[in-house]
Amino acid sequence: MKTNLFFKKKNYIHLYDILKVIGLKPSQKNEKINDLRDLISAKKNDISFINNMKYLEQLKHSKAKYIITNKKFLNNLKNFNNLIPVDNVLKSVSDITNLFYPDSLDDAVDFNVKPPIIKKYPKIKFGKNVLIGKDVKIGKQSIIGHNTIIESNVIIGSNCIIGNNVLIKNSIIGKNVRILDGSVIGKKGFGFFPNYLSNNRYPHIGIVMIDDNVEIGCNNTIDRGSISNTEIGKNTYLDNQIHVAHNVKIGKNCIITGQVGFAGSSTIGNGVQIGGQAGISGHLKIGNNVKIGGGSGVVKNLPDNSKVMGYPAKDIRKFLKENK
Repeated sequence: MKTNLFFKKKNYIHLYDILKVIGLKPSQKNEKINDLRDLISAKKNDISFINNMKYLEQLKHSKAKYIITNKKFLNNLKNFNNLIPVDNVLKSVSDITNLFYPDSLDDAVDFNVKPPIIKKYPKIKFGKNVLIGKDVKIGKQSIIGHNTIIESNVIIGSNCIIGNNVLIKNSIIGKNVRILDGSVIGKKGFGFFPNYLSNNRYPHIGIVMIDDNVEIGCNNTIDRGSISNTEIGKNTYLDNQIHVAHNVKIGKNCIITGQVGFAGSSTIGNGVQIGGQAGISGHLKIGNNVKIGGGSGVVKNLPDNSKVMGYPAKDIRKFLKENK
């Protein structure tokens, strides 16, 4: 995403102000920093961060000018000379996000929504009590169900069916997508810093990107990303009552059955099948063509073509042998 359609960004922030807001001594070099981005999408004038050594390979290829990292990682990152060490990476990233995106914590109701102007959407069929925000784009031959709200700047492709009582915000949706009744797409993720007096919320400036030919079942909740985006790949089908947390990436041609939960920042490969009520922990990498049995708890990475079941999830043959 080259431009953030949903959150206004300041043109740039001086390095001096970035260091000051995270409690470090300001640099003599008062450079202009363009944006805060994840390691993969960061450009040469951006700042990024690493809070988990699982992302070391991404760091090696990142173009970011500066990297926020934890002081305890410095021995592992001796080959990098653009580091800014801090005690708490996520707290620092939160503070920097608020500098670039002052309204990033605002997840309030979009009061710009109004009943659709039919002349503006001549080839769209609308149910009753539909509300549409500013600059919403909806492709031809799409259907929007009763009581559905589509907030400002959302993009929906052609030949889509959006069910009744659906809320869509901060999202870009492809063509031939089905989103069934009661789903909420693009709300902020569950991110905060525990505090005895008052928990501090973590800003979420990412979006939800849903590719072509996807089906989202009833009462699904898909959180937008924090810094990077939450993504659902082409031809993937999600059953009812599934939760997809912030920054999760689900590949193509996946089948996810009811009540599965994905914790934040996990990556799911192509052709993955997951049985009902399974749980996927955060920051994991699930390979291609993996099969996960119902009720399983996945707490570690899974290579391509794995078949697992149980809690913690293990090779399905081993699981069945142990539970005869």
